[in-house]
Amino acid sequence: MNANEQQRFFERMAEQNAAFRYRLPSRPDVGRFIDSLIRFMFPITQDCKQFVISTADTYADLKRQLSCLLKPLEDHLPADRDATTERFFDLLPATYEEMLLDAHAIAAFDPAAVGVEEVIAIYPGFYAIAVYRVAHVLTGLEVPLLPRMMTEYAHGHTGIDIHPNAKIGSSFFVDHGTGVVIGETAVIGSNVKIYQGVTLGATNVAKSMASKKRHPTIEDNVIIYANATILGGKTVVGHDSVIGGNVWLTHTVEPYSLVFHNSEIEVRSLAEEP
Repeated sequence: MNANEQQRFFERMAEQNAAFRYRLPSRPDVGRFIDSLIRFMFPITQDCKQFVISTADTYADLKRQLSCLLKPLEDHLPADRDATTERFFDLLPATYEEMLLDAHAIAAFDPAAVGVEEVIAIYPGFYAIAVYRVAHVLTGLEVPLLPRMMTEYAHGHTGIDIHPNAKIGSSFFVDHGTGVVIGETAVIGSNVKIYQGVTLGATNVAKSMASKKRHPTIEDNVIIYANATILGGKTVVGHDSVIGGNVWLTHTVEPYSLVFHNSEIEVRSLAEEP
């Protein structure tokens, strides 16, 4: 482009940048914080000195990092960023206990799991849930956008998309996990198990429905097998139900229900070519 076109381009960028409502921390910084925080709580893995220069982050370091992440958003916080940071870390012990329950649930119900250490260090389901737990606390503190940056960071690493506004009870188990989607207004009880490809979604994605409950409620002790799709804000899966693989569900089912997808099987004759 010539000099005049370049100038107009720069002016257009400046105009648009001035119109943006929010300023945000960088995605790499958000990722570094969430990984440092999880490693601080669960120091199971160790870095080789040959590969790193800095040592592990301390509690004080983590506080400073979160305060720094909140700085671009401080005009949109209900309290100042130092108070928000302190409140987050006040709530961290309870969040830690929730994560432990999740890790033990996965270790207990996955026959392939060697132990809780493997779950914490390796399992994508635990990682996505742990990041959700952290992000959900920040959502409760009315921090905008940063919680979503955190869960999208986990989404990119695991293929598991959990909206930070979703409400999820204790001992949550996501196995394998790739392709799991849990929408913003989903409500999930305790001791729920979900397998890969499950969607807890909405039947209506119109912008006018943003403030409505659009995603289903899953009560306690429910198992949802791979690639099941459950949609709608009025849809309730009653406690102790089992939802089979590939089920498409848009209506409420009673507690202790078994919902399954019937596959059609047709036996070919020997004369038919494969």
